[in-house]
Amino acid sequence: MKNLILASNSPRRKEILSLLGRKFEIKTSKCDEFFTKHFDEEIIKKNSLIKASAIKKEGVRNALIIGADTMVILDSVCLVKPQNVIEALFMLKKLSNKTHLVITSHTVINSDTDETLTELSKSHVTFRKLNLFEIINYILTKNPLDKAGSYGIQDFISINEINNPPKSSFIKSLDGSYYNVMGLDIDLIQRMLEKLEK
Repeated sequence: MKNLILASNSPRRKEILSLLGRKFEIKTSKCDEFFTKHFDEEIIKKNSLIKASAIKKEGVRNALIIGADTMVILDSVCLVKPQNVIEALFMLKKLSNKTHLVITSHTVINSDTDETLTELSKSHVTFRKLNLFEIINYILTKNPLDKAGSYGIQDFISINEINNPPKSSFIKSLDGSYYNVMGLDIDLIQRMLEKLEK
């Protein structure tokens, strides 16, 4: 079995990948990502690819390298990580009472054969109507500044609550993978790893 390398320092991706029950190493990829205001499928694919490729270029052997990039999209506009609490406030106000799309691009590279897979996972998330007090309280008690779209799904519902979110949850419904919204679709990653380990 090949070694696993996660090309990300995201604590959420680390947490999700640990669900596989396999040991893995974390290597932060030093690369320039592509940014776009309006969603472009090719750009998100490039981002996950360059993250994984940057680690491969370091000369690792006998490894499967995982790179990922997540985008939150509302009305074709990408909601990136907010720069400050004001941006977070406006993003969450925009998401209020609307359905948005969360897309994660996953790339896995076999370091020995250069065989590469890149696949997308898409989830639709619907927020209930939020009031200003709730948004401010969330911003003050959580850390939205390191999350695309200014929120983390795990702050509102657990995977066991997908079909029946608590009334206090910002999230009214989820159509798609819970873990994709967190940043890594674990079921998709497992299938991709199995393909490259054959």
